[in-house]
Amino acid sequence: MTHTLNPTTTRRHPVNVRDVVVEDAFWGPRQQQLRATTLDAQYDQLVATGRIGSLALTWTPGSDEPRPHPFWESDIAKWLEAASYVLGTHPDAALEAKVDGVVAALAGAQQEDGYLNAYFTVVAPGERFTDLRDAHELYAAGHLIEAGVAHHESTGKTTLLDVVARYADLLVSEFGPGGAHEGGYCGHEEVELALVRLYRTTGERRYLDLALAFVDARGTTPHYFDVEQEQRGTAGFFGAMFPQRGDRRQEFLEYNQSHAPVREQSQAVGHAVRAMYLYSAMADLAAETGDEGLRGACETLWTHLTTKRMYVTGGIGDSRHNEGFTRDYVLPNDCAYAETCAAIGLVFWARRMASLSGSAQYVDVLERALYNGVIAGVSADGQKFFYENPLASDGSAVRRDWFDCACCPPNLARLEASLGSYVYAASADSLAVDLYVGSTVARRLGGADVRLRQSSSSPAGGDVALTVSSSAPAVWSLLLRAPSWARGTAVSVNGEATDAVVGEDGYVTLRREWADGDRVDVAFDVEVRRLYASTHVAADAGRTALAYGPFVYCVEGVDVEAPVHAVVLGDSALEPVLPASEVVPVLVGPASVETRGSADDAVLYSEARAPRRDVELTAVPYYSWNNRGASTMAVWLREG
Repeated sequence: MTHTLNPTTTRRHPVNVRDVVVEDAFWGPRQQQLRATTLDAQYDQLVATGRIGSLALTWTPGSDEPRPHPFWESDIAKWLEAASYVLGTHPDAALEAKVDGVVAALAGAQQEDGYLNAYFTVVAPGERFTDLRDAHELYAAGHLIEAGVAHHESTGKTTLLDVVARYADLLVSEFGPGGAHEGGYCGHEEVELALVRLYRTTGERRYLDLALAFVDARGTTPHYFDVEQEQRGTAGFFGAMFPQRGDRRQEFLEYNQSHAPVREQSQAVGHAVRAMYLYSAMADLAAETGDEGLRGACETLWTHLTTKRMYVTGGIGDSRHNEGFTRDYVLPNDCAYAETCAAIGLVFWARRMASLSGSAQYVDVLERALYNGVIAGVSADGQKFFYENPLASDGSAVRRDWFDCACCPPNLARLEASLGSYVYAASADSLAVDLYVGSTVARRLGGADVRLRQSSSSPAGGDVALTVSSSAPAVWSLLLRAPSWARGTAVSVNGEATDAVVGEDGYVTLRREWADGDRVDVAFDVEVRRLYASTHVAADAGRTALAYGPFVYCVEGVDVEAPVHAVVLGDSALEPVLPASEVVPVLVGPASVETRGSADDAVLYSEARAPRRDVELTAVPYYSWNNRGASTMAVWLREG
């Protein structure tokens, strides 16, 4: 298939993280904690578990050293990406020394031809690129490439970029036209979107072409994974874990989205993280080439996911069995998988769809996932993490400081460190405010050097002020997203109310000549909302979820003297109450709980309805649960 570059230049793109300084009451402390605690704790884990040490390539059979794993480089790379973003906005000599040390270790582990993977260098040196389905080789390469791009863009150094470009050149020679593995693609998508990032940074078209080749080959017949298994003669790296692959062929093809050519896919299936990374790459490639087939598939897949397979928290993937999707409207709460990385992947895809379309609907979902399904994955102290994010718990779910498969902690770190790039999107003469996060952004707009300072009462608050600093008067457009959770939006410029309305794209657009000192005030009407699931979702029948601003709420057992499943909401409204030293309110109001006396404890069924007693209920933001010890929890509450 021949692709040409898309000539469109008016599309808004995310502002680079280094051009945004976050000064937000909610996100500022979280980013400070990331810099002061989380990155160091994760680095220590990378050292303690042998990941960084494996780059010395000293492991031998029978060695006391931890045996390298095929995707260890991906964990290292995500940490490097997060640390690089931090260095771009908050220079730190100690952190820079750690980063430089890891980069040097990666450079030292790189082979003469550019190859870089400790497992396939010292554990299985003859098996390079023989198990693309299972071994995560290209997945790890993709994360290394992303880290190299981020490191260069944030620090100006080319030390890691040079390493990953050499590796990417090897991939081009191996998987490009005439290569030994032409037609192959990775079982866990990621390298595709990484190659697009590398193309955008270097301008080298061969990286974009390889990303297109990977995406175009996926799902075509004969299936590459069948071909490589026949050539290999073994079941693969994870073969012993999936002996039923032959009997459930379609399910396992869907698992890695290789069941059909990507432009023919219409349902979000299989492993949720893999799907998000694939769809992100498809959106990127549609933007770069103008490929309407890719764009149309993305839009169809988006509609399917967000209307039939997404949790109210923005979590995705209902099943632990495949770490992904099963059937439409199957969204159980207590056994929800909703992997943290999957919600992060949804943020990535949503950002790309917003750039591709200019529509705020995608940012609405991005915001839902970010403030709920993503940040619930990290504890209040920044040192413990959820892999899975259920929407109800019997008290057994607790965060952990690390995992054998440690994809989520550094993924959280790199997203949080790059938050600034999600707040604004820009073109040559427009700047869109996508997230209401206290911050300052610097851009060249309308021929002038512009700084826009945003201050916000809180992520859930209704008041936002934007102040313009400009080197000269200039004409450009300021776009303000009208969040789906706002009942109404009012905008004033320099104290005068405007008649601006929310457009079909979901933004209020203000195009005028902006001068130094201009001020825009935005007021959103924010209320406590009750959300109801589709009647097709059996798990949520007769229940409601509470929301305020972008936050979804839950009830924890520590706040009620009864099991959370016994809580019943009546008609009375809950009100937002701001606890001392907090910036996000809790919701407080009357409710009831069903109780039985101790004499009834031995009775499993009864003709008598359980009596109710009135309680003062406190609901907390979902992201904050499990920070006060083990506790039961529920997002969806009974109503009646």
